[in-house]
Amino acid sequence: MNATTNMQKNQLRGPIEGLIGNSEAMQDVYELTRLAARSSASVLLLGETGTGKELIASALHRLSDRASGPFVRVNCGALTESLLDSELFGHVKGSFTDAIRDRTGRFEAAHGGTIFLDEINSTSSTLQVKLLRVLQEREFERVGDTRTIQVDVRVVAASNCDLSKEVAEGNFREDLFWRLNVLPVYLPPLRRRGRDIELLVRHFLKVYAQSNDRQIDDIEPEALAALLAYSWPGNVRELQNYIERATVLCQGNRLIPDLLPDAVIGDSKAAQTAVFRPTDDQALIREFVYNRLSKAEEEDQDLHKQIVEPVEKELLQQILQNCNQTQTKAATRLGINRNTLYKKMVEYGLAKTKASSETTS
Repeated sequence: MNATTNMQKNQLRGPIEGLIGNSEAMQDVYELTRLAARSSASVLLLGETGTGKELIASALHRLSDRASGPFVRVNCGALTESLLDSELFGHVKGSFTDAIRDRTGRFEAAHGGTIFLDEINSTSSTLQVKLLRVLQEREFERVGDTRTIQVDVRVVAASNCDLSKEVAEGNFREDLFWRLNVLPVYLPPLRRRGRDIELLVRHFLKVYAQSNDRQIDDIEPEALAALLAYSWPGNVRELQNYIERATVLCQGNRLIPDLLPDAVIGDSKAAQTAVFRPTDDQALIREFVYNRLSKAEEEDQDLHKQIVEPVEKELLQQILQNCNQTQTKAATRLGINRNTLYKKMVEYGLAKTKASSETTS
């Protein structure tokens, strides 16, 4: 890969305005988003609730050649089938009891731009047929009308469940799935974005301190450590909620552990147990450990000695074992360079000699 290609790839993986995070997982999202934005193909955003699918959909629109056109959002899971039909395709006066006037649907309103269909998995089989037609033929009829309307619209859909599984179980049309799944983009859960958690915490802290006229300029290390160790089932949306609450309740100029919910902070014993708990989610531990190592302050050294070092050593042992002691592969899985890995191996007595260790890589 030459220098020009490297530069282009780095540009693709750089942060996108309005999105926060520089973890490897988010850089993958940025790259796919920029590549997808250049086309008119349908995009399917996949990820848990609260991972920011609408933000990515908006970024896809802003970065595309349709940016000057409308960006229309529809939450398919918030409406009944009949209401969603009318919402998407519009209706004519008299087509049903409450249709007292003609109404333009969201597809028609999105002409020349982008329509974002959130929770696409919530649509009925009848609506899925209509959506398939729009994607294939770029045309539809309003409810109660016979006149065909042509539209030029880019479709971005999102689902918080595995659509391929829904297809296998007969809950979602396979032909529609393939029409939507031209360019799939997976949004990682927050627990796999550990190094981004502190960035998000400080961003939301600044935002809510300003909006609530508070002078809060920092967060206690213990509070930050608890936030980093938490599993975040509600993802970024949950984090945002907790920081807003803590900001409102804060009486000083630093966010302290007592301002966080019990689910996050617990007592010290519960917090330590949570960190040491056996887990298959090595990414969470990895991100937590290396974020704390790279940003640790002097007052954090107790935490480092008691919690981080044992977890880090155990993690290194497990990853090296899983990679058959191949350091290059282990470093890649951990998201660090090989020299850093070797230094840590020496520190924890996991390395023999540099010469011998290099023969296994």
